[in-house]
Order: sequence, then structure tokens, then C-alpha cells
Amino acid sequence: MKIALVTGGSRGIGRATAILLAQQGYAVGVNYLSNATAAQSVVDDIAKMGGKAIALQADIADEAQVVAMFARLGDELGPLTALVNNAGILFQQSTIENLSAERINKVLSTNVTGYFLCCREAVKIMSHRHGGKGGAIVNVSSAGARLGSPGEYVDYAASKGAVDTLTTGLSLEVAAYGIRVNGVRPGCIYTEIHASGGEAGRVDRLKTHLPMQRGGQPEEVAQAIFWLLSDSASYVTGSFIELSGGK
Repeated sequence: MKIALVTGGSRGIGRATAILLAQQGYAVGVNYLSNATAAQSVVDDIAKMGGKAIALQADIADEAQVVAMFARLGDELGPLTALVNNAGILFQQSTIENLSAERINKVLSTNVTGYFLCCREAVKIMSHRHGGKGGAIVNVSSAGARLGSPGEYVDYAASKGAVDTLTTGLSLEVAAYGIRVNGVRPGCIYTEIHASGGEAGRVDRLKTHLPMQRGGQPEEVAQAIFWLLSDSASYVTGSFIELSGGK
């Protein structure tokens, strides 16, 4: 059986991805930070479909918690074959004058260091160098990595630029060892993360500025993630799929 870990899997893009992967025959580890009820509801939805999933609490910015999460995943589901790095944080919309070092470092710790740590542990399991059977990683970036999110989340956008560089570099580092690494760059997607920035209706405000004139749905991003993980993308690595409505 294919085994997937989806970080930030209790809501939004992570939830949609976990459910889709389960529908496609994966056993899924649903990582969450603090909302155990939301994570368990994803696990329950998967169980109702006849799938297999477990909820895994861990702060991916904490190295010891990441190591423990991967150990538990292996013990309860089996050797990892697919990693979706999706967990991410942002804070209140702000220009750079009001950014503190504490805020910047919190964003980078989760959105960058967390991705690195999860990739590290996944490579240890999947790589042919370590006796693994190979696998695939998809890093969830953002259109902000290209656009910069001026006046709103320059720190978040910068963290996603780092994710893009990680994706490119790691894809080259592990390509010969049976691991593919790709990224997706969602744009204005209807998820709860916008409320964290203080504007729950942000997508509706911006959608008319998009060529497609609408916001995206988490399920649309999940479909791209699933394809990149699947055998249909077996010759794809170091690539990015834009999911930003044309912008």
C-alpha cells in the first residue's frame, strides 16, 4: 500500500489532499498542530469511505516532534512513499515597517525549517541509498513566491520563495535515488488561512483581478498534488504547477 503524510492536513488544501489520496488508495497520516477535532474529522471521513488514516499531532518547526511523527507513522502505517509538505502559517497583514524579528522567525521556522525537516526524514525512508523503495514529495508553495505579497505578507512570500529553492535543489539531490520532488503554487484559494491574516474574505476581494475571475477551491489544488505524486508524473521532478487562476 502507498503511504502518504500530509502536513497541515486538518483543513483547507491539506484536508482536501488527504481525502483525495485516501480515495486513490493511500493510507494517510494527517498531521496537525493543535486542532485535534478537525484532524480526527478528516480521519473519520476517510474511514467512512473505507480508507485508512491516522491523526498525527506535531509542530513541524520542532525537530524532535518531526522525528517522533515519522517514527509513529512508520510504526502504524508502514514505510512512507509520499510526502505533502503543506503546513504553513501567516500573520496579520502588514507592511515591512511593522514586522518584528519574532514574527519573521516564526514564519520561517514553520514554513521553511519545517519543510526541510520533513523532507530530511522522508528522504531517509525513501532513498535507495538507505534501502528505501523511492517515493515522491510535493511542497506546497504559493503564487506569493513569484508576486511577493507586497503590503500584506512579504515574510510569508519570502518563506515560499525558500520553499521553491528547496524544491529545486532537493529534486536534483535525490533524483538518482528514486525520489521525485515537485511543487505547487496556489494563488487565491478559499481556505481558512486568510482569516489568520485578518481578512477572511480576501479571495472575494481579489477574484475580479484574476484572469479567471474566481477564486480556487482546495480540491483543485489537491488534484494537482495527487497527479505529481502519482505514477502518471513518473518523469516529472523539479517542476512547479501554478494554481493561481492565470495570474
